[in-house]
Amino acid sequence: MYKKIASVLILVALVSCKTKSITTTVIPTQNTEENNLGDTDYTQIITKEFTGDLAYSTTAFVEKYWRVVGNTGFNKSIHYVAAELEKAGYVLQEKATENTILTYRIEKRPLKQPTWESVDASLTIKGDNLPLLQNSTNSNMIALNSYSTPENGVTAEVIYIDDISKLKDTDVKGKIVFVETSPARVFNTAIVKGGAAGILSYNNPSYLQPEKNTTSIQFRSIPLNEEAKGWAIALSYAAKEKLKKRLQKEKVIVTANIKTNIYPSTELTLVADIKGAVNPEQRLVYSAHVQEPGANDNATGVGVALEMATITAKLIKEGKLNPKRTLTFLWGDEIVSTRRYVQEDKIRAKNIKWGISLDMVGENTAITGGSFLIEKMPDPSAIWTRGNDKHTEWGGSVLSLEQMKPHYLNDFVLKIFKEQGKRANWEVNTNPYEGGSDHTPFLAADIPGVLFWHFTDQFYHTDNDRLDKVSKNTLKNVGTAALTSAYKLLNADEETAKIIILDIEKAAISRLQEELKQGKIALANGDKLETQIEIINAWQNWYAKAVSSTLDMVINASTINATISKAQATIKQTAEQCIAELKK
Repeated sequence: MYKKIASVLILVALVSCKTKSITTTVIPTQNTEENNLGDTDYTQIITKEFTGDLAYSTTAFVEKYWRVVGNTGFNKSIHYVAAELEKAGYVLQEKATENTILTYRIEKRPLKQPTWESVDASLTIKGDNLPLLQNSTNSNMIALNSYSTPENGVTAEVIYIDDISKLKDTDVKGKIVFVETSPARVFNTAIVKGGAAGILSYNNPSYLQPEKNTTSIQFRSIPLNEEAKGWAIALSYAAKEKLKKRLQKEKVIVTANIKTNIYPSTELTLVADIKGAVNPEQRLVYSAHVQEPGANDNATGVGVALEMATITAKLIKEGKLNPKRTLTFLWGDEIVSTRRYVQEDKIRAKNIKWGISLDMVGENTAITGGSFLIEKMPDPSAIWTRGNDKHTEWGGSVLSLEQMKPHYLNDFVLKIFKEQGKRANWEVNTNPYEGGSDHTPFLAADIPGVLFWHFTDQFYHTDNDRLDKVSKNTLKNVGTAALTSAYKLLNADEETAKIIILDIEKAAISRLQEELKQGKIALANGDKLETQIEIINAWQNWYAKAVSSTLDMVINASTINATISKAQATIKQTAEQCIAELKK
């Protein structure tokens, strides 16, 4: 997950993929209420089917690799998922017929820049018997895009720069620069202009609890520069402290030995479709990015999506499910693949009704901290964050009313996940919109989208984000609730819409009552009445529009217009009562 890190979309040509053919599975269509799950409660059957076993074994396979788009680990992960899809009955799209329900394809695109992968590394202080760091135990120590050192490594003096602004005036030629900031920030000054031999850096954020997790290294990157062929090593807290203490006593010489592979490659994106029986052009998309080197981030998302896809195939083949709309699973490069999927086909994008990101969805929170979160579509809590609404440690920019995305999806999925939480004694929370994962391209295209994830995670983006931090129970809980949500949306009709409208009405009343409470507290603290009224009105407007958004479930608006109007009237009346109470 790249929370709050900008991603640049590279527009490249689409190249078809050829892989082995398989036998097409003939899938019976069942129309009886018993066998076609319709708009029933899917929980019982999904709970039985979703064991978490495939999600966990997939996580275990994927997390073994340091994954960057186009490298060995990324590509092996894509092909592993594709092979499991074939076992489940998915047919390679180019081999499918018009009547094939389960299909998949691997899209291939040339990468404009070479891919990268780490092989081995060590950092040793002269005079010490053991390395200060080694890649076998700190797989994030080599900064992404680092080149290999000569065969015998680079031996040079370490020079500590405590004030980055002074770097440009410091002679670092032939020396190894040690900074407490991102290596990318000093790369040009130190390596390209200054002629430094390399960079040692440390900047683990406080939420990683570095003084407790002293061996953790959060992965870093530097610009890919073929001429400079620079390298950087990120330090753990323990390594940083030891190095600083030695520098206070004496001149320090270190040997850095790095081996990496940098080579031309191809970007792979895997797309699996379960074709809808009634409105196949309408679809729900679950996106799970493959790149990033951790277990929770995001091998767990890859695994949960795969088990969801295989269970869906099983239920369809057994005649127990016949979804009206298409369900799509997307595995690729975070934000880049999802954005392309949304942008490259305007007709397809117009019919994407919901987009959901599966990112960091398998955490053992007793170890990692935090809780499961649903990051909501932009609502007024992203403007006025108070009461039970809390941003994560990442934080989020304050939005404007013009950036709101009123829709039923927030409260719809929250209800289903809360129900799963109650059954499984599993904590479920929400956070205001922050962005930074595969839900953002959907929202940018005005497609309803939410993020399923965990935070805080004290091992986030570190080389201690390993399989022992993953919980099969969490994988099962997320997968069960996510698949239940999917089936209800795929088969949604006017009856579903009416139920959701009533749920939104209840959620709106609860929210307005909470904002009344928070408004009174604010007034007691000297805040303006006008601001509190503005907040109430913002929530009233948001929920009124969220109620109207259920029209996307029905063919004939007249079937639910009365229900919508009644709910909107109740919401408006509640808002007026809250404002009247505030004015007293």
